Amino acid sequence: MQYIHQLLKNYWGHSTFRPLQENIIKSILEGNDTLALLPTGGGKSICFQVPALAMEGVCVVISPLIALMKDQVDNLTKRGIKACAVYSGMKKQEIDVLLDNCVYGKIKFLYLSPERLSSELVKVRLSKMNISFLAIDEAHCISQWGYDFRPAYLRIAELRELLPNQKLLALTATATPEVVKDIQQQLHFKNGKIFTASFERKNLAYIVLQEEDKWNRLLKIVTSLKGAGIVYARNRKRTQEIALFLQRNNITADYYHAGLSPQVRDTKQNNWMLNNCRIMVCTNAFGMGIDKPDVRFVVHLELPDSLEAYFQEAGRAGRDGNKSYGILLFQSIDSNESMHRLKQGFPSVSEIKSVYQALCNYYKLAIGSGLEAIFEFDISDFCNTFNLKANHVFNCLKFLEKEEYLSVSDSSKTNAKLKILLNKQELFDFQVANKNLDHLIKTILRSYSGAFDEYIMISETELAKRTTQKKEDVCKQLTYLNKLNVISYFPQSFLPQLTFTRARVDVKKITISAETLSKRFELASQKLTAVIQYAESTQLCRSQMLLHYFGESTVGFCGVCDVCLAKNKTHDLTSELFTLLANRITSLLQSQKLPLSSLVKLMEHKKEKQSIAVIQHLLDAGILLSENDVYFLADKK
Repeated sequence: MQYIHQLLKNYWGHSTFRPLQENIIKSILEGNDTLALLPTGGGKSICFQVPALAMEGVCVVISPLIALMKDQVDNLTKRGIKACAVYSGMKKQEIDVLLDNCVYGKIKFLYLSPERLSSELVKVRLSKMNISFLAIDEAHCISQWGYDFRPAYLRIAELRELLPNQKLLALTATATPEVVKDIQQQLHFKNGKIFTASFERKNLAYIVLQEEDKWNRLLKIVTSLKGAGIVYARNRKRTQEIALFLQRNNITADYYHAGLSPQVRDTKQNNWMLNNCRIMVCTNAFGMGIDKPDVRFVVHLELPDSLEAYFQEAGRAGRDGNKSYGILLFQSIDSNESMHRLKQGFPSVSEIKSVYQALCNYYKLAIGSGLEAIFEFDISDFCNTFNLKANHVFNCLKFLEKEEYLSVSDSSKTNAKLKILLNKQELFDFQVANKNLDHLIKTILRSYSGAFDEYIMISETELAKRTTQKKEDVCKQLTYLNKLNVISYFPQSFLPQLTFTRARVDVKKITISAETLSKRFELASQKLTAVIQYAESTQLCRSQMLLHYFGESTVGFCGVCDVCLAKNKTHDLTSELFTLLANRITSLLQSQKLPLSSLVKLMEHKKEKQSIAVIQHLLDAGILLSENDVYFLADKK
């Protein structure tokens, strides 16, 4: 297995693997179905990229996030590794060429969105590929008990039937025990192995602050703590307002949300990554795939939708191992507001059907037409046309996606692409016959390679500079060449892409179960309730609450959250003394049950007050139980 270390060194420059990475890689190389649970920042991508490089064939990676797929493809390409991605919004011709290259062995990694698994074109080509193994990223999306269930993930089971001998690696950063079990069942694990890293972050202090004036408390936090920070707000308008508030108080801050153009988002993100901007105020559109190790604090101004989401977002602090903070600002009204917002996020079946009908009319689709048709989606224009609210449309689209009537890509820049459709002699003859287009074609050939074999990314702006023309004129010429079938050309776009994954159906025949909607609402309510309980609790260690939620029941007190600090201060306990006494108590009760008086006597004589405080803390956390004044460990009941 020494060669996997060489691959790690050659391509990533690391001498050693992080905890569990090597075990996971070896499990895949040994041919086992494998489930890896690694916390945010735990290096999940290395777990499938290294073994894929060590094996023959192409590694097929299923991922739900287009931006993350693009990012990983770019990173692999920079390392000299051939990779490509197929996702919703791409044209059939482009997909055709990419899949051909995978069949003929030119590609090492093929990233697919789960929705693409329903395509016959994709399934036929997959059956012809030499596949090393299947990697399923964000595997919790396959579970209806997970916080981000996507029905398209259920198609992976069909993929296993299509490729019966392929082994599978499933990866996730957030899964409760119930979800872990469901992932294995849904993915048809055969003699699978599970690797679970502890979700405990000893350098990360979780703090909940009851606060009515959140903005001024935020100002105190960013003033007292040094280093870079992330502030999560609920809506786009609020991010801009808070960033301006911080700027007025001499804090370098910026805002980020999905409504900004991709170029603006990239600029803002890069400035923050390079520490030109200290605080990023953002919606939850910010953070996925960002690996900035020196974030010192993450502040949430409103309740997140689930503890899974909170754990991921707060976990972006302190990846370098240094002391950091995950802070939630909470006030009593937040609970009711969050529940109200949750209800708004579940439109009725009739409302969902109404938005679907409006979409079909907007794009002038007849019943029975539109299968895999792709359109640019300007939500502002759509809402203005039909007098709808953007938030309402967004919520309806989520359910239409989950029921697989359509899919909407991320709002991100789509680079211009082209492929030359003629052979070299035919292209030469065309240039001779069309002198007015000869200069542009020559510039393309000199500027880019590979256009005869595959779609290549181009810059219309750069081509304009090199041909001393206006960009609009270059785009018109490229469009004309596309019309003549000299090239296949897809212009640059900044709008989301909406794909109809089914032909348009009569709205009366849309099958969205009211019962299914009700079950999903119930599950979402349970998850939000867990967040509210976390925020309202003043007795249980924050870290323990989060870890218990993810199935870790044997962890000790963190000693650094607001609850632990308050209790330690009240009873004159340092975190070191607290840990010492807690370990002593649990050790004494490993093999016996004791009344309180006997238990205290067996502790250090001068620490009676502190010992009683620790015993109470252990009771509050459910680690100790008592019956008739006799104390014992919960797992010894």
